[in-house]
Amino acid sequence: MFGSFTMGLSEEPGQARRAARRLWLLGVPATLAWAVAGWSGALGLLDGFRLMSLNRVDAWGADAGPAGSLALFFSVAVTVASSLGFAMLWGAGLSLHRMGIGFRASSLTASLGVALGSGVAIPSWTPPESVGQRLPFLDGKAEPWSDVDWVVYYEPYLVPAVSGLVALVTIVVMLRAFLTAAEADDRAEALRHLGRQVTGHVTQLEFTNVWVMGNPRFTVHVRFPTESGERTVVTTMITPLFQAPAPGSAVRVRYDPADPDVILVEPDPAESFPPFG
Repeated sequence: MFGSFTMGLSEEPGQARRAARRLWLLGVPATLAWAVAGWSGALGLLDGFRLMSLNRVDAWGADAGPAGSLALFFSVAVTVASSLGFAMLWGAGLSLHRMGIGFRASSLTASLGVALGSGVAIPSWTPPESVGQRLPFLDGKAEPWSDVDWVVYYEPYLVPAVSGLVALVTIVVMLRAFLTAAEADDRAEALRHLGRQVTGHVTQLEFTNVWVMGNPRFTVHVRFPTESGERTVVTTMITPLFQAPAPGSAVRVRYDPADPDVILVEPDPAESFPPFG
């Protein structure tokens, strides 16, 4: 049977607060940098390519100077925004869980920033010289736009709309993950105060090759006594770097007699574990 929680050393509230503060401090300038990238990229690159695609003309022409400057501005903004995004990825923490949070947060800043920047640029896109058909090339005839051309025509609205949708989905995913983690923390905290505590023993374990805040995580099989007899639970345990569990090691088990599937397994402070590695 499988336990409901990943147990062991929990992340200290101070560490979580510091990680959240770093994400906020990096996230705000990252969003602004992506907004600048969205604005300059829309007007310096996408606008020109859009006109060339729809009208078969050299859309740069006399505007090559401003467009070239915006393209350079876009390159600088993307460099700054990407650097801040990588800093968010590593600044959240070294565990896989924290890096996942950092990745989602950096993705949110990118999509939200591009949505804002490209949205501000909507009134500044250059109107095509001809709508519904391409300009005739030399002595040829005008060709009607294809479905793809109409998609390109509405690009000024599609870019911020798609980016905004991605940002909205990312917010929903992050909110759902936060609520799930908060619910699991509440259940674990309730077990710590109200659950029945017994001493269990590790019967089998396996290193998962995962480190959480510098501590190894193990998959453990734990046997423990209950009112209805002995039970075995398979869960994960995080222990200090130099104190890993071993078969036969005692662990502290808390469980809810009314709900056997809700189990909390933690290292026993009185148990002496052998050094890991």
